[in-house]
Amino acid sequence: MSRLDFEKPVLELEAKIAELRNTSSSTSVNVAEEIKRMQDKSARLLQQTYGKLTPVQKVQVARHQDRPHFLDYVDSMIDDFTPLAGDRRFAEDQALIGGLGRFRGRSVVVMGQEKGNTTEARIRHNFGMARPEGYRKAQRLMEMADQFQLPIITLVDTAGAYPGVGAEERGQAEAIAKSIETCLRVRTPIVSVVIGEGGSGGAIAIATADKVYMLEHSIYSVISPEGCASILWRSAEHAQDAATALKLTSEDMLGLKLIDGIIGEPVGGAHRHKDETIESVASQIDKALNTMTPWDGDKLIKSRRAKYLAMGRA
Repeated sequence: MSRLDFEKPVLELEAKIAELRNTSSSTSVNVAEEIKRMQDKSARLLQQTYGKLTPVQKVQVARHQDRPHFLDYVDSMIDDFTPLAGDRRFAEDQALIGGLGRFRGRSVVVMGQEKGNTTEARIRHNFGMARPEGYRKAQRLMEMADQFQLPIITLVDTAGAYPGVGAEERGQAEAIAKSIETCLRVRTPIVSVVIGEGGSGGAIAIATADKVYMLEHSIYSVISPEGCASILWRSAEHAQDAATALKLTSEDMLGLKLIDGIIGEPVGGAHRHKDETIESVASQIDKALNTMTPWDGDKLIKSRRAKYLAMGRA
């Protein structure tokens, strides 16, 4: 497991517990009581640590490489997933993946950013940063969902849209804007969950939804703390100040009425409890879809647009 600085005391205890278990299995010494005592201490320490995370620590947890990613959710939540490739204009984008499948008995279109779990996969998926063709593929999938009246599920996990020269030349800003527009005009329910990082337009492009939820330790922001610090303070060393000022935690977003709810994570974060976290996300999505089924397309569009027009108003 990747180490986070603030988790060091817990990880040291867990290492000692593992060492004691190895000792117990290789000798006749019974250390069961000591292991139980240390496990209890580790659990208390973990709960205390995660009960008072600072914004910058939440950023670290949201970016943890062991958190479940898009394909982990698809493998667990979606039956008969059939990925659909290409934007029918330029190329296939591996950062944003989408397709058809069945979610708890209903046919859906599902899409999201995939960061990858290995070095090779991260490079192939461009670390979850989609190019214009990724967002044009998202538009194609949403239009298909609209045509066949299928609910749309989006899982957001990106530092932002890819800022490369080629992406800009192929109309990155237009692709994102058009994707947001498509979200606002489809006549089927859209449920979105920020499962890790929700970065800038790269996230909003597929998260302009009827219902938007965030995992407890995920983040949602117009810019990364490092990017904000480099602009305001001319130094990334002020990332901690920027993380606090940006109001990017799930609690901040809910307080500002920018999301519809928070999905709790088990103590220790999603990276420690993948299956439990995925089940919690699936349950919330199912609940949200049930509240919108059956639906009236015209009312959905009207309600969705009113929701976003009301944001930021006193």
